[in-house]
Amino acid sequence: MAKVKLGNRPKNFKRNVEFDMLDGTKGNIECVYKYRTRSEFGAFVDEMFDKAKPANPDEAPKQLSMTELMEKTKDTNADYLLKVLDGWNLDEELSRESLQQLADEVPAAVGAMMETYRAAILEGRLGN
Repeated sequence: MAKVKLGNRPKNFKRNVEFDMLDGTKGNIECVYKYRTRSEFGAFVDEMFDKAKPANPDEAPKQLSMTELMEKTKDTNADYLLKVLDGWNLDEELSRESLQQLADEVPAAVGAMMETYRAAILEGRLGN
């Protein structure tokens, strides 16, 4: 059992993220996440929410088509993951473009990667 030592924060940590593939098999990506304290994670999430707010809150929200919604979600998820990942074990380089492609082709992977990070930071959980 590891001894707890306060103030000894790691730069990052690894998690194997498992998710369902479209063909019913299990996919797995080893993610290297940036370490944040719970307080830092809260500030990070607030920052992400602030960026998502409309420029003019009094203006009625624009009705998005399904295509526009999928593009916006893909972009937002890629931006989020770029800010929480230090690396992964995929053959493709970790980039905004590769994360957008992952969100488009294997959306369950992106959701699982985001949830794994949230759970690790807020709950200290190991698994999904």
